This record gives sequence, structure tokens and C-alpha cells, in this order.
Amino acid sequence: MVREVPALSATGPGPVGTVLVEGESDARAVEALARRAGLDGASYVVVAMGGVTNVGRHLRELVDERPDALVAGLCDAGEVDVVARALTRSGFGRALDRWDLAALGFFVCEADLEDELLRALGDGAALEVVEGQGDLRSFHAMPEQAPHRDRPLRQRLRRFLGSGSGRKIRYAPLLVEALPAGAEPAPLAALVAHVARWGGG
Repeated sequence: MVREVPALSATGPGPVGTVLVEGESDARAVEALARRAGLDGASYVVVAMGGVTNVGRHLRELVDERPDALVAGLCDAGEVDVVARALTRSGFGRALDRWDLAALGFFVCEADLEDELLRALGDGAALEVVEGQGDLRSFHAMPEQAPHRDRPLRQRLRRFLGSGSGRKIRYAPLLVEALPAGAEPAPLAALVAHVARWGGG
């Protein structure tokens, strides 16, 4: 479910800022780590944009509603140019590369957030999460597994998470919750730390 951007009031109650992410699974992961970090959920809202190509529209809506809106987010390495152009055009600051994005509160995952979570957690621990959900049989029985059985376990886990209705959404917070303290993926940890500086933690 894609969440709509709420009105942001400079004086009344409501979130201080908005976190933009590509999809619902990304939103669930951000929310899970923010809760673990003790952030006040009333001070921010996480918006699943339904695809990175919608970032420009969401930024324009935020600026129209509140010119001094606080915004942050995540994107994949292949989407840096799209997000940088949208931020620049919307007046949030001149952005050319991932370092500019970080200065503006947007942090970059290399492949995607699921891959970042799997790398941070480790393949064995991630497989334990799958087993804990009672999905180990489904993982091994995937029709696609046979021709890909010799591929690295992480690739097979990513394929598993990407198959099945709602599986990525369901597993995103579970993977975050399984992370040892201090093992959080760098872009996700940096985003939550950035949002905490808005006054929510």
C-alpha cells in the first residue's frame, strides 16, 4: 500500500518531516529500525512512493504544502541521478552525486535495501529468519531454485524474498529486528540518525 503524503503544519500537530522510500518493504524496514532506535513515530512519516520515478512529484507536493519541509530518504545506486535531479529542481539543494545526496538527507543502497539487509545480517542468520517464519520448505521448493541452486545463497534469498505476494514487505522488518546492535546497514543507519536530528529521538 502506498502511503499518501500528509499535510505538514509548521505550527500545529503533525510530523516534523517526511522520509521518502521507493516501496512498502523499504518503508517497513525504516520504521522498524526507527522504532528500535527509540524515535518518536509522531515526528516523521515514511512514504512509500510506488517507484523512484515518483520522487519529483512527491517533492513538489511537499514544497507546495510547506516550503520549508524537511525531507530525507533512501535510494538505490542506480537511481542517484533521478533523485539528485528531483531534489535540485524542487529547491532542496544542488545535488550531483551520492555525497551531495547524503548532505541533503538521502542515503544510497548499492543494489537495494533488501541486499543491504542480507549482507549486514549474513546469509546463515537470514536463513534462520526464513526458518523461524516456517518458510524454509518453501525456500527450498521454489520452482526457480533448481537451475539456480549453485548460485550464492544470498542471491537465492533475494530471489525468494522477491517472489510471493507481500513477502518482501513481511520480511523487511523481520530482517531488521534480527540484526545485532551495531550491524545495521550503513545507509539505513545513517537515515535513521538523520531523522533523529529532526527532534524525534
